[in-house]
Amino acid sequence: MDNREVSVNKIDMSAYSVKSDNINIQEKSECKSYCVDVKAETLGDCDNSPVSLSPITTGAVAKIPVVLAELAVRFNVTSLINLPEPAMEIKNIKKKVKVTQCMLIQDTDILFIKGFVRKNIDFATRDCSSHNGICGDIRHCTVDVPFECTTVVKFNGTNPAPIANNTSSEFEFFRTNELPNTFAEKDRLLSGDLSEFNQISTEFFNELPFCELISAKIVEFDEFLHRERPHHMHLPVGEKLFTKIEEKMVITLTLKILQNRQVAIGATSTKSC
Repeated sequence: MDNREVSVNKIDMSAYSVKSDNINIQEKSECKSYCVDVKAETLGDCDNSPVSLSPITTGAVAKIPVVLAELAVRFNVTSLINLPEPAMEIKNIKKKVKVTQCMLIQDTDILFIKGFVRKNIDFATRDCSSHNGICGDIRHCTVDVPFECTTVVKFNGTNPAPIANNTSSEFEFFRTNELPNTFAEKDRLLSGDLSEFNQISTEFFNELPFCELISAKIVEFDEFLHRERPHHMHLPVGEKLFTKIEEKMVITLTLKILQNRQVAIGATSTKSC
């Protein structure tokens, strides 16, 4: 499955080179004081008092979202991620599931799901190394891993409202016309009026079911490919560099399918405050 790189944080070390150590310390101090400024203030408590409610107690008809189904969808995703530079190890991977499409095709009970997993990868790089240790920076790379699947929905809530189809019908008027001389003088042409077109069209605007994302669970296995130990580098025992990550994910989404429906709410009794 394809993946696309969104952002890569690269640091240009040459941009911070200066001649004097004192000047270097001063520039970093000025940068920090300019970029970060925090002001805090503690607020006191505010008093409040209850306000009497005025609900409808005689019953009403409301248009509210009605639950059609709640289901857990599980699917498998595999992808190959290429890092922008060689890495020694992965320090952390933060994941966020984002669903871009969740559409129920009515009269088929098929749910189409599409989205991606946003992954922020923190990895360690090598700047210098010896047989005793490695020094480098912590970089990050953010990628979007797309996914797409379909599933059959079993409505364990309320069935969707029936689809109202658009209608279109024609009508015409009766008309009597004279005939040419080849017909008898008493003969007349009895037919519909061909000089006009009449039609009745009706459109129905159905409520489209929609989804809510309740939870997302990801079980992930990542493997580093083509780990190499360059000949011109001195590295500790067992350390290697890599740029490719092959990942396998089992994703479980808990979804709720709803539809706006008219619901009759019965009469209730309420207590005044």
